[in-house]
Amino acid sequence: MTGMPPQQQVSAQRLALPDALRGFAIVSIMLLHNIEHFDLYFTPQGWPAWLSTLDKGVWNTLFFLFGGKSYAIFALLFGLTFQLQDSRRAARGEDFRARFAWRMALLLGFGTINSMFYEGDILSMYAVLGLALIPVCRLSDRSVFLIAVALTLQPFAWYELLRALPDPALKLPDPASWAYFGRAETYLKGSSILDEWWGNLTNGKVGVIRWSWEMGRIFQIPALFMFGMLAGRRNLFALEPAARRFWARTLLLAALAFVPLYFAKDAAWFTADGLRRPASTILIAWKNLAFMLVLVSAFALLYRRTLDFFAPLGRMSLTSYMMQSVAGTVIYHGFGLGMYQYTGATFSLLIGVALALAQGWFSAWWLRRHSQGPLEAIWHRLTWGNSFRMA
Repeated sequence: MTGMPPQQQVSAQRLALPDALRGFAIVSIMLLHNIEHFDLYFTPQGWPAWLSTLDKGVWNTLFFLFGGKSYAIFALLFGLTFQLQDSRRAARGEDFRARFAWRMALLLGFGTINSMFYEGDILSMYAVLGLALIPVCRLSDRSVFLIAVALTLQPFAWYELLRALPDPALKLPDPASWAYFGRAETYLKGSSILDEWWGNLTNGKVGVIRWSWEMGRIFQIPALFMFGMLAGRRNLFALEPAARRFWARTLLLAALAFVPLYFAKDAAWFTADGLRRPASTILIAWKNLAFMLVLVSAFALLYRRTLDFFAPLGRMSLTSYMMQSVAGTVIYHGFGLGMYQYTGATFSLLIGVALALAQGWFSAWWLRRHSQGPLEAIWHRLTWGNSFRMA
């Protein structure tokens, strides 16, 4: 166990860079979810060739930039937030861990509500996996780092890879999540909001959990929480000269790692299915992690007050995330406007940009009148009860 020296303790004042970066992640998630029609995948037929080509370019570009990276930025900042709250309570002689467990139970409630609208909800998964921070938060930096690296290596995928070596040509069954997502199309296109809510909470939620396991996210998410906690301990988001040097080195190393990982991502050199699938899981997870670090490092190095237009969204990240789930499913799904039938990636991107701008305006307007977003205030009140203190 290790204590934190005074010079590493972060003040209670909100850091500007994490707010802006979190807002950037919210916007990128919004754009991705829109072109996916909030998990209702559908390609309109009869488009002119130029528009189909443009749609494909928009889809590929957004997934190259943000697919598998936006949620990872969110996870990194989740760990940072935990460290800030924990260190503030420790400075008052309090142990934050039990309160954090209760806070995660509340987040699971928010996530369950959000899952009714959007089956791909990440809040409930963060709530459960966030509990991994409790047993490690009093360990030394070195111990936490080694645990996070071990999780990042994707141990179960390596186990599957080694298990396949005796008979690599064996054809693997289709991923279990596919069947769940196939069934989801029926109720996502349907006109009953009650059918969608029930389907998302049962079939959809199981499918998302299985998919997250198959993609290695069950290991990567707690690892990112721990890396974010370590970043908080080291004041890496405080924009001091030492932090800027760290992000400059990280940008270079992450870019160098990304290039070979990008070209190796599909593990195509493995002709045997038993080897290719687990190898692909490992390489895709590492590739996304490397590019996420490119985005975070570049954002940190380029950060100026001109990027603060993202900050209100970041300060209201819970409200922003749940608002986009409700608005997006009302726009695209069958119980609402059913726009999935008429919008390809390009038109959906334009809708996403409009929603992001509207959400940014609303967040800025709200925060000029209140210290927290509406759902953040509820979460805070339920966390601390009668001792309503800023945390």
